[in-house]
Amino acid sequence: MARVRSKDRLKNEINASSMADIAFLLLIFFLVTTTIAEDKGILVKLPPWSDQPADVQQFKTRNVYSVLVNAQNQLLVRGQEMKISELRDKTKEFIANPTRREDLSESPKRALISLKNDRGTNYRTYLEVYNELQAAYNELWEEAAFKRFNTSYEQLSNANKRTIRNEFPLVISEAEPTSYGVE
Repeated sequence: MARVRSKDRLKNEINASSMADIAFLLLIFFLVTTTIAEDKGILVKLPPWSDQPADVQQFKTRNVYSVLVNAQNQLLVRGQEMKISELRDKTKEFIANPTRREDLSESPKRALISLKNDRGTNYRTYLEVYNELQAAYNELWEEAAFKRFNTSYEQLSNANKRTIRNEFPLVISEAEPTSYGVE
């Protein structure tokens, strides 16, 4: 019987020379096939870029709803302090003007929301204010859809949605932020 030498025995090790290649190929595969979800942020349609000076339009002060957010995250709406929780209802009242008050907008088509913030404004506060202004329009569109078509705004056809948006056009003007603590 032949004697088994230690050299002839199978070695208990794995050849790892190609492991790095396999790991690298797997890494590339997952990088290429993975989709990365992007934050959409605030969806705002910006006007096209133009080198020509903009047309300066004069608005009646009764049609402008100025919202200022200072560096201390306080709201000043049309010269009056306001809480963010009150902003949506007051904005809806300004835009629709159901009682035809002289200090509110002439009509929803002429209403302009002017939003201005300070560079020191907390981003969260800015988003809360912007969301409240957007929510005011969303509620007006929903109410108009039920009143006119007896259904919710989301269930309307695109043509009917345009009709509602023509009645209550979303006009939010964002001014350049001021320096810290100026307003």
